[in-house]
Amino acid sequence: MTTLITGAAGFIGFHTAKALLAKGVEVVGIDNLNDYYDPALKRARLSHFDGEKGFAFHHADLADMQALRDAVAGRKIDRIIHLAAQAGVRYSLQNPHAYVQSNLVGHVNMLELARHMGGLEHMAYASSSSIYGGRTDLPFRESDRADTPVSLYAATKKSNELMSHTYAHLYGIPLTGLRFFTVYGPWGRPDMAYWSFTDRILKGETIEVFNHGDMLRDFTFIDDIVDGVLRISERGFVPAGQGEGGSGAPHAVYNIGNNHPERLEDFVAILERLTGRKANRRDLPMQPGDVPATYADIAAIRRDYGFEPTTSLEEGLRRFVTWYRQYFGV
Repeated sequence: MTTLITGAAGFIGFHTAKALLAKGVEVVGIDNLNDYYDPALKRARLSHFDGEKGFAFHHADLADMQALRDAVAGRKIDRIIHLAAQAGVRYSLQNPHAYVQSNLVGHVNMLELARHMGGLEHMAYASSSSIYGGRTDLPFRESDRADTPVSLYAATKKSNELMSHTYAHLYGIPLTGLRFFTVYGPWGRPDMAYWSFTDRILKGETIEVFNHGDMLRDFTFIDDIVDGVLRISERGFVPAGQGEGGSGAPHAVYNIGNNHPERLEDFVAILERLTGRKANRRDLPMQPGDVPATYADIAAIRRDYGFEPTTSLEEGLRRFVTWYRQYFGV
């Protein structure tokens, strides 16, 4: 059994690859190691696979179709977990073309790769809770309209879902989209609030709290996310499950979150307790592209795959802060 993981040097991709290798599954990893955040962290993640016989890594860009073909040449790929993307809501206002190349061109290239891959059982791909835009009717359900994105990043992720449905309809490729909700944990992303707040609190620097702290986020710990990703990848598309509105295409999208939104104020208070330091804060208005709340209804993924997150925010942040102190020698 061999699984292709794109974004293998990324946060979720790294943890997913580790979990698959522990189960005896061979992994082919692809990543372009871009500098959206320090590539040294990505290389440090990859170093965990040094000497791992079941892991093969290819430094390749999703927008380069030939590089993708070369990465899988001569291999029988059974499943794909497509996690690579240009991440970040605010950065999409600064560098929109990066999102077009990685999230649009790259996603079409992955669909084309899957289309011509004989014997492929299933492809799971990363979507995002940001596709729900500024909706205020909580929790977010997969059946909610999601055609008013408030950032280019969100628009590319919704486009991925539409393109995937088309390929599933035309070519019968089993595809499942995963709408991730604020994933955090050890080996995470430096651009996320849990990382930057921890870093600045420990250094005595000022944290920037947007919307004056009046925000809700459905923080989801990485171990719970990986459990959900593997459940979906291993079982594949569920014909009797959520599906695509009765269209008949083997394509579905699922929320994958904690189903328990937390106030940003409580999030900061937990970090203060765990670091033993009071945060110096600067309250700011809502930033362009941000949304006031995220909250995942997970009834569908619970029903079809038995997904049930178990990690509290306090426990998850404790594990992150412990890792952070060890990694940076704080």
